[in-house]
Amino acid sequence: MRLGALEGKCRKETDALIRENWGGPMIVSRGKLTDTRGLPGLAAEEDGRLLGYLLYRVSGKDCEVVVLEALEQNRGVGTALLDLAGIRAKEAGCNRLWLITTNDNAHAIRFYQKYGMELRAVHIGAVDKARNLLKPGIPMTGEDGIPIRHEFEFELRLS
Repeated sequence: MRLGALEGKCRKETDALIRENWGGPMIVSRGKLTDTRGLPGLAAEEDGRLLGYLLYRVSGKDCEVVVLEALEQNRGVGTALLDLAGIRAKEAGCNRLWLITTNDNAHAIRFYQKYGMELRAVHIGAVDKARNLLKPGIPMTGEDGIPIRHEFEFELRLS
């Protein structure tokens, strides 16, 4: 597996995946719409095949992981991308790596905790509000038929 900056062919493939899998390119997090097309990113690839990607935003001392998707599970793709994001965040002077996932995403919630991230906050009704005010296309239900209503904020302290 090779890790690096998200560019060229991988960037085009990622933009298409975000449209398909995330209803993108606009992503909602903490009541803000973010256009993923302008964000820096990281890619994991092997033999010319995209294995996963991560898009992030640095703001002051914080680095937000806006999108993380491992296209192949149980191969260490998500872990490798988060590791590299942490390195990039430290290089940018950040002391916190954080992200939002939704209440239905049990797989991600397990993964982030296993990775060492702490649950920082639960934003009750945040997805309902975002659906009503910012992005009506957010699905009503997610994994396992669980209603998507809340945002879970995870963080990893870098210093």
